[in-house]
Amino acid sequence: MAGEEEEMPQSPFGPLLAEVARMRRGNLNAAIQDVDSIIDLLTAARDQVAGDGDAHKIIAMTTLQNPVKGRLEALTDNLKNVTKAQKNFGKALDRALPLRELPMETDAMADQAALINRAITMHLLREGEFSVAATLMREEQEQRERKKMPTPSASHRPSRTDGDGDDEMDRYDEDEGDDDNKANNGDADADDDDDDDDDDDDDEDAGAAVNQPDQYFGGLRSEDLQDKFSEMYHILAQLQEHNLVPAIEWARSNNHELQAKGSNLEFELCKLQFVWLFKGPTINGLPDDENNGQLGALTYARHNFSRFQARHVQEIQQLSCAMVYASNLDDSPYRHIFQIASAFDEVSTSFTRDFCSLLGLSAESPLYVAVTAGAIALPRLIKYTTYMKEKKTEWTTENELAFETPLPASMIYHPIFVCPVSKEQTTEQNPPMMLPCGHVLCCESLHNIAAKGARYKCPYCPTEGHLRDAIKITL
Repeated sequence: MAGEEEEMPQSPFGPLLAEVARMRRGNLNAAIQDVDSIIDLLTAARDQVAGDGDAHKIIAMTTLQNPVKGRLEALTDNLKNVTKAQKNFGKALDRALPLRELPMETDAMADQAALINRAITMHLLREGEFSVAATLMREEQEQRERKKMPTPSASHRPSRTDGDGDDEMDRYDEDEGDDDNKANNGDADADDDDDDDDDDDDDEDAGAAVNQPDQYFGGLRSEDLQDKFSEMYHILAQLQEHNLVPAIEWARSNNHELQAKGSNLEFELCKLQFVWLFKGPTINGLPDDENNGQLGALTYARHNFSRFQARHVQEIQQLSCAMVYASNLDDSPYRHIFQIASAFDEVSTSFTRDFCSLLGLSAESPLYVAVTAGAIALPRLIKYTTYMKEKKTEWTTENELAFETPLPASMIYHPIFVCPVSKEQTTEQNPPMMLPCGHVLCCESLHNIAAKGARYKCPYCPTEGHLRDAIKITL
């Protein structure tokens, strides 16, 4: 604890967080109230002037000056406080996150606009931002169509694009209205005849995969993905309301695919439904009838648990035995089964992971993972490149950094095996090989040991064997 307290003042985000809190306190509520007061004063004065004589009008206008002036001064003071808080936050932000040069002289993503657009669109679809994703795809499609249109100078020089991909857009500013009409007509034709749209997609260049909607998202059209993710978010919303029925129905309809992947999602959902019914109407808020409470849970178990006995018989037995301890469940050996404070969040995570898995997607957005991992690794890379420039040295090893990227365990997807002989990490070209004795070496080290023939001796035990006996393993 002492070490953590010493490190806290060194964080550049301490002053930044303080300024964030100060900026939140300096809101515009007081200024809005002052403006409303001024409006009320002016409205009242207008009504008074409209109904009285000239003498009273002069008095009303005279008495109005001081209150309005006071309100305007208060409004100015409130706006000054808000502006000051915003300026201080901007200064703190610049100090905490100073502008640094990227550790690369060239933009590696400049020529990958199609992949970037695909990653962003996929992220938006996964997050349920369907309208934003549709707008992005439409604008990206319109931009591609503009670039494909022939120009008088197209035969004399090749087209080129800058880092934004919009170098040629200026040449079509005059025809922008015509282009939009053509794009709209194309959309109308697509609505009238989907088959014609499919034929046009088939005529596109096979190398331009991003121009083909069926290939744009790895075999699924954007409309199909939107429907899938709409269904996923609907089920997740029901899970947040503690309604397990839609999720159970989805798992049951995809039972064969889930079992092929070794998923226990359907049983976990049914198990949680049993526990939720067992809690009774005072906890779950469901109707107090024969389908709720302990009797409802028992009936549910009889109708649904029989087909899970082959794989989950022990858990089913525990749930059944818990019925005996219903009157004193907190002191029973099965109380941990009925502690479901975070059960719905956990089953929602499992459902999201399996749902995306059936679509051939990862549980987390690749764009989120890439940006987060890059944000974690970038400070060290910037510090390293700055140091190398100061020392005027270079790192000559290819495909390898001079330091380890400190990623959390949740972002390490590929286990790393280091050969105990060569001290090198295994790769696809140099995979780990397990010897009959159980020791593991990399393939190159194994062949080096057996350089004089097909037989080898294990470097860690007296066992001898043939190269053909070694087995390639996958960690």
